Amino acid sequence: MRIEMLRPVIAAAALLAVAAVAHAQSQDFKPIRWLVPYPAGGGTDVVARAIGQQMSTLTGHSVVIENKPGAATAIAAQDTARSAADGTTVLSGDNGTFVFNPFLFSKLSYKVDELAPIGLLARFPLILVAAADAPYKSLADVAAAARADPEAVKFASPGTGSPHHLAMEMLMARSGIKAVHVPYRGVAPAVQDVLSGHVATMVIDTVAGMPHIASGKLRPLAVFSGKRLASLPEVPTMLELGQSGVEIYAWQGLATTAGTPKATIDRLSGVLNAALQNPATRKPLEDVGVEILGGSPQVMADYIRSETAIWGKLIAERGLKIE
Repeated sequence: MRIEMLRPVIAAAALLAVAAVAHAQSQDFKPIRWLVPYPAGGGTDVVARAIGQQMSTLTGHSVVIENKPGAATAIAAQDTARSAADGTTVLSGDNGTFVFNPFLFSKLSYKVDELAPIGLLARFPLILVAAADAPYKSLADVAAAARADPEAVKFASPGTGSPHHLAMEMLMARSGIKAVHVPYRGVAPAVQDVLSGHVATMVIDTVAGMPHIASGKLRPLAVFSGKRLASLPEVPTMLELGQSGVEIYAWQGLATTAGTPKATIDRLSGVLNAALQNPATRKPLEDVGVEILGGSPQVMADYIRSETAIWGKLIAERGLKIE
């Protein structure tokens, strides 16, 4: 199920949340520990801090961001799954956490059903980029180099199983391109090695990539979104370049420990959606290319289910595993 099909439901949930803000402020909220499964400074961290600050204002209690990177988000997910089921620990989970990991790991330290959805957060358009001094000026250049020598094209990612990695796997599956994956621990070191010339290309999200694109250090080759980005109007989409079915985003949702009372989850969802509707939250994120989502716990659960049907098959076909 595509996000576009869910938009009427998301919008309805957001309107209900805004109407319920005054009531939510009177509820018995507690300080919240918000786990971010990536290092500080990346897109996930930026989104969590912006939304968490507004949620703190709405609830009158602190929202403390804690970065717990590692194991393709599994470390933070396990921590959340093992925490008290009272809504005081929440997690910024992404495609990897909720969809990819169960298929990638032979032994996963948590189960998706140990995480209770609160609501979708946002999604990041993804961009295929190359270093400015790399020989690739288009997707066709990358494809030609890969077909001439499958070992010649190397692509960096923030880690095995990240949305950025799986986007490239989807492109390779659809196009027949072969390239060598070079995983890193986070976006920052991956970008650094592309900028320094150690790896020629990568898939990057708009938050991490736009500053380097604007400075001329990274060259955008194509975007994975359904339409061209307003910030990069000259860069074609994968669909325009004939890559059918290659429309992919890095998306995130907020979850808490399974078993948390429904009333608590609903209160958290209401405050989350109210925070997402606040211009003070939205504008800075939208300015760096983040698309705000939102919606109810059920909307998020339905979206996870629909994404799982797509990506489970691809991961099996590609033989991808994390030991």
